Amino acid sequence: MNRIEQRFSALRAKKEKALICFLTAGDPNLEKTREIILGMEAAGVDCVEIGVPFSDPTADGPIIQAASQRALKNGATLSGILAMIETLRKISEIPIVLFGYYNPILSYGPERFATRAQEAGVDGILVVDLPPEEADELRQCTDPQGIDFISLIAPTTSTDRMKKIAAHATGFLYYISITGVTGTAKPQVEEVKKDVERIRKVTALPLAIGFGISTPQQAKEMAPYADAIVVGSAIVKMIAENSQQSDLVSVVSQYAREMKKAISVS
Repeated sequence: MNRIEQRFSALRAKKEKALICFLTAGDPNLEKTREIILGMEAAGVDCVEIGVPFSDPTADGPIIQAASQRALKNGATLSGILAMIETLRKISEIPIVLFGYYNPILSYGPERFATRAQEAGVDGILVVDLPPEEADELRQCTDPQGIDFISLIAPTTSTDRMKKIAAHATGFLYYISITGVTGTAKPQVEEVKKDVERIRKVTALPLAIGFGISTPQQAKEMAPYADAIVVGSAIVKMIAENSQQSDLVSVVSQYAREMKKAISVS
């Protein structure tokens, strides 16, 4: 049982929901990314998605695209990110999912990546441009290392397609609550509810809902239908707006604390 499964199991026993927070590694720099993750963990965040910056992040909206560009300009690399996670693991057990695109992993080498990611303490990966039909090249390396392969389900996903995705997924399923890219629209509760009912019929995996959730009220509205709420663009925007401020970590941590509180209220 890895950290992701342990965390969801513990939360389920307490009838609590998980808060998953996304940030782009290396924006503004890797040391600050590490500090923010530790601050979020102290604030009650249950899992972090660490975005690996990429020059062509097609599934991301303008906020995360800009963060990727800043991180790349600042010299962030996959190798450096894994080294940062390794130092983080010396003092933190927060579940970590690497979120990104296949190109940086392919350039690094799938087998080398899988070995290094496991050594560093990565618990899961979410590769947005690797559908189930194309994932074997990477999963034949990462599965033996015990790294969960997190899969996406969209509002446009058919029930048959959901079954196929769910059959191959591990860790948890990530339901994209809007059509389009990250941070560009707000999810509609009734539509989410309908899709979640379909997903629940085909899998027992924990279900995380993300894309478009940015306020405590939105998180509270979505929490009854999910095992986890994912917040991304709002945090990346907050980091960008406060990157030069001495209280950056506390600002982000306080926001995370408020989001966790919102989904903890029954």
